[in-house]
Amino acid sequence: MRRTSGSMLCPNCRKLISVDEPKCPFCGTMRPGLWGFGPALQRVFGPHMDLVPILLGACVVLYVIGLLIDLPGAMRPRGIMNLLSPSGVALYRLGMTGGFPIGERWWTLLTAIYLHGGILHIFFNMWWLRSLMPQVQEVWGPARAFTMWSLTGAAGFLVSNLLGANFSIGASGSIFGLLGALLAYARRHRSTWGDIATRQMLPQIALILMLGFMMPGVNNLAHVGGLISGYLIGRATPAVGERREKRPEQLLALGLAGLTVVGFVLSWTQS
Repeated sequence: MRRTSGSMLCPNCRKLISVDEPKCPFCGTMRPGLWGFGPALQRVFGPHMDLVPILLGACVVLYVIGLLIDLPGAMRPRGIMNLLSPSGVALYRLGMTGGFPIGERWWTLLTAIYLHGGILHIFFNMWWLRSLMPQVQEVWGPARAFTMWSLTGAAGFLVSNLLGANFSIGASGSIFGLLGALLAYARRHRSTWGDIATRQMLPQIALILMLGFMMPGVNNLAHVGGLISGYLIGRATPAVGERREKRPEQLLALGLAGLTVVGFVLSWTQS
């Protein structure tokens, strides 16, 4: 993970430099080697990184763990929409959000993204993840895409919690965040392609939102919060074609991933 000798590409100007340079001799970037951890960070967020299997795998593994924590509770019949649903006890231990002051379990804004309440719930969310994340990652890069996924999901839960929503889980806030970001990208490019993409996306988003309001138990506030935050982040974040991902953006994504892992540990130890 750590290299103290050899060469690397400067993360800013992409010129070949020594990994232990205190400052890039070409562009002046301070500590481009990040004390030896820079090359590993570049490999993590390299061009071949694919977030889909990572995020999908995390959601599926946590779903199975939720079932196993309280298997009798998971097998209890609750209707087709809650088929094979982890029990409330299991979901609380893993980090579901809502139903308590945010300050008591603030980390659940991130951990709840990866938890799901039934086989249909996780199936449809993972289907949307596979459909949207490759496009988001292609436009913004893996670090920015993961940051969007995390922040929009957390923003959706924050909105719903502040407005009094009950216990909540699921990646749909993040899914709507990705939709909002792609919509913002299409509207930023006022070309024929951008106009066509906007006209195609707006009815889809409206239909999905409407279906959410028609189905019981859906956290529509999280959907709306994720969509709006995704749109705002998509408007403010430059695409890869406009500017490559910079080191602070990669560190932010890595920090959010680490904070999410810490959140699962806190949920487990404090429940």
